Amino acid sequence: MEGTKRAFVTGLTGFVGRHLRALLESEGWEVLGTSYPERPHAADKVFVLDLRSESEVHRLVKDVRPRRVFHLAALSNVQQSWLKRTEALETNFMGTYHLLEAVRREAPEARVLVVSSSDVYGLHGLRDARLREDHPTQAVSPYAATKICAEILAGFYSRIERLDAVIARPFPHTGPGQTPDFVCSDWASQIARIERDGAPAVIKVGNIEVERDFLDVRDIVRAYQGLLDKGRAGEIYNVASGHAVSLRWILESLLALSGRPITIEPDPAKFRKADIPSLAGDNEKIRKETGWEPRIPLGRTLRDLLEDRRARS
Repeated sequence: MEGTKRAFVTGLTGFVGRHLRALLESEGWEVLGTSYPERPHAADKVFVLDLRSESEVHRLVKDVRPRRVFHLAALSNVQQSWLKRTEALETNFMGTYHLLEAVRREAPEARVLVVSSSDVYGLHGLRDARLREDHPTQAVSPYAATKICAEILAGFYSRIERLDAVIARPFPHTGPGQTPDFVCSDWASQIARIERDGAPAVIKVGNIEVERDFLDVRDIVRAYQGLLDKGRAGEIYNVASGHAVSLRWILESLLALSGRPITIEPDPAKFRKADIPSLAGDNEKIRKETGWEPRIPLGRTLRDLLEDRRARS
């Protein structure tokens, strides 16, 4: 099955994976990938794979023999990582190990993108700073801890095993197709439900005073492709806009798009055990080395997100 333009995407049927597939196919790539635990509706070129199964990961990489590997699959919800700590560790760390080792053995000429997270910066204490890739990491959740471990593992495979692996450190992203497990889509879904069936006009929120550097998912996948085009093996790259906005601003922007009178109500279940007050990334490295920069304004992203949730409600 070996092909010169075959890409393999773990988590292909997920939020980011679906956008990445559309981009890759528009550029002439044959795209194969994985789904778990859901079985894909269209089984063509999508395989059900639990990354915790070493033998299955090796078998699939051997069969596919990709030229590019995008490792997106993870237990990615921070709140869930507190409740499913073992699953987060086994999937995000051991799953990454299984994949890198399978590529080393079965597809050593492939370029690999390991997707980490800006959550690795933790409680950095620099409220108005744009964090650079060389800033110390500090886990404040099981999810962040597993991503730090995955970064270390990818760096080891690049330096010692000479695997052609690049590490992306994306900042928060949203857009059409995101599930309500994440904050922006959660709010958009609540608004769409209120508009549709006259549900109580109350939005349940967590801490809306924190600030985050949000990107559109369509800009994120362009960055991922750009990193495998031009990124250097073993290097870490922030994928960020360079500007943080408060969650309050995002919520008020979504509410303004609705025009409905909606009350905001705190929900203790939505507050994190440890929350980073502000998170913004320096994107100089990825801009200089790949030419990437974000194109889609956050206002458009939020409009597209709300329209998508309305269509699904």
